[in-house]
Formats: sequence, structure tokens, C-alpha cells
Amino acid sequence: VQLQASGGGLVQAGDSLRLSCVASGGTFSTYDLAWFRQAPGLEREFVAAISGSGGSTYYADSVKGRFATSRDIAKNAVYLQMNSLKPEDTAVYYCAADRHYSTKYYLTSRYDYWGQGTQVTVSS
Repeated sequence: VQLQASGGGLVQAGDSLRLSCVASGGTFSTYDLAWFRQAPGLEREFVAAISGSGGSTYYADSVKGRFATSRDIAKNAVYLQMNSLKPEDTAVYYCAADRHYSTKYYLTSRYDYWGQGTQVTVSS
């Protein structure tokens, strides 16, 4: 399975962006899916996740209420809607997929597949 993330860009504080991540070479219809981000000089951090069933979503405290993740099984895609963006949201955003169910959605080490990343820059 290959993941392709897109939708990043340069926006102003308060704007919105929608990131997409599409899978090819297989289907991740039952995979746990997540979004992480990494700012320069910092470790990759958890942003949001959605369970394999799509019934549960999880968010980092820093984005709760502003970001929302969803999936479209028919399109083999997962999305991250980002609203009320702040300069501190600036980072490279990565999508990730895990074949196995786990409650540890925030761990980078559990994910089998990663997208290449898409840059999000928020100016003040």
C-alpha cells in the first residue's frame, strides 16, 4: 500500500485547509488511519486518528475543536479538515495506516505505511 498526501499550502492564520491522503496498491478500508506532523527541529507528533471502522476519532489536545478527520472507503481516502489555523500548526503533515487495531493511535511506531508528507505553512 502506498499513501499519497496532498492539500498543503501557505495560508494565513484563521484560514482553513483540507488535506487528503489516498491509498494505492491496495485498500485500507479496515486500517486504522492517522495524521502526524513534524515541525523543523521537533519530533513527529500525533494530530488525529480514525479507527478502522470509522466509528471513532481521536485528536491531539492542540487541535481538538479545530481539526476533523474522516474517511471515504469508496475512494480509499482519508481527510484532515483544518480550520482556524494558527502559526504553530506549521509543519509537514503525514498520513499513516496500520493494518492492525490498537488503542495506541498516537504511537508513530505502530503504523505500517506512511505518506510522503505535505507542507502546511500558516503565516501570522
